[in-house]
Amino acid sequence: MNDSARRRLGTSDLRVGSLNLGGNVFGWTADEATSFAVLDAYRAAGGNFLDTADSYSAWVDGHGGGESEGVIGRWLASRGRADTVIATKVGGHPEFTGLSAANVRAASAASLERLGVEAVDLYYAHFEDPHTPVEESAEAFSSLVDEGRIRYAGLSNHSPERVRAWLDACDRHGWHRPVCLQLQYNLVERGIERDLAPLAREEGLALLPYFGLARGFLTGKYRRGAADVDSPRAAGARVYLDDPRGERVLAALDRVAAERSVRPATVALAWLAERPGVTSVLSSARDLEQLEALVAMTDLRLGPEETALLNAASA
Repeated sequence: MNDSARRRLGTSDLRVGSLNLGGNVFGWTADEATSFAVLDAYRAAGGNFLDTADSYSAWVDGHGGGESEGVIGRWLASRGRADTVIATKVGGHPEFTGLSAANVRAASAASLERLGVEAVDLYYAHFEDPHTPVEESAEAFSSLVDEGRIRYAGLSNHSPERVRAWLDACDRHGWHRPVCLQLQYNLVERGIERDLAPLAREEGLALLPYFGLARGFLTGKYRRGAADVDSPRAAGARVYLDDPRGERVLAALDRVAAERSVRPATVALAWLAERPGVTSVLSSARDLEQLEALVAMTDLRLGPEETALLNAASA
């Protein structure tokens, strides 16, 4: 992994690799042994940035949330934290829904216990909470920084208006500002370039895209007339074939991947990692084969013509 020169995350003092390994699959489509193997391989390749949430994987029958944090916590206890940057989120756990001050405090304590750490490096407000005033949430996160339970705050799945309101509240009261935005962004989902990306640049916020492979569509597994893919995200991925851009993007990815002797997924993530304002790209792997394609993106630097080809195909 060519990540010896790690990137600064916004205005924080955190320095992270360009691949942010997602933990949503841990304890879900990747059992604990497989999760440990993926985590071991990611660290061995030079990766240092893990992402999870207290709600992972509450959507699975028989799961109550916190499974991913638990797996990561046991891995950290077994392997040591080293320089691993740990990010988790609050707002979506069935028992800790929303961003009220009381909920943020209770959920953070539960996350720290599952992870087995005294503090997390990055704590996200996972979703907007229309029932809680922004000032209440912003103050709660800032208090956790003051108490040493989190190092920095981040916002995930927040509208430009909500992001602005949060930042304004922090500026008025002298609270700790968020340092990053986590949002959906990829070759077939470029909407943030109209609003959130410019706002992030203006405010010094790092961009941390998720769904960088568009639920697996940009791996190239989904084609017209091809057999169904055995994946819980297959339905969401195949919808991109209904958009003419989907076929154009796949063709462009195929061309660059063939010329570079890498996989389409590697090219898609490399393109994303080089977008203005992007610090690290969130992607998950449920086995070592999937991880290999992700890690390869850290060694791939696209040329101007390749980038222009992908930009035009996805426009």
